[in-house]
Amino acid sequence: MSGYQPKVLLREIDGKYVAGLTEEELFARYDACEDLAQQLVPYVTRKRAENPSWSLDETLSKVEAGVDNKVADGQWDISRDEIVWIMGRVRQALAAEGGVS
Repeated sequence: MSGYQPKVLLREIDGKYVAGLTEEELFARYDACEDLAQQLVPYVTRKRAENPSWSLDETLSKVEAGVDNKVADGQWDISRDEIVWIMGRVRQALAAEGGVS
């Protein structure tokens, strides 16, 4: 293809070129995702109590759809991979609490 040049997205931080997130930025993302997961655990528990006919998978699916909507509306800046990780952490926390049935 004529005129094609590969592009690399780099940022200069403290005199070094960095691709992707720094360790500090990655930890901040992890911390925010973990915090959201821990906030969703009691929310999922409450939703299950309010809707006893919903299975755990159904409840988690509805909560995940709500998270997806917040992201789509631009309210939250979370990647699809982060959402998958968050929902996995919610499931893991519920299992640790004995809330998975």
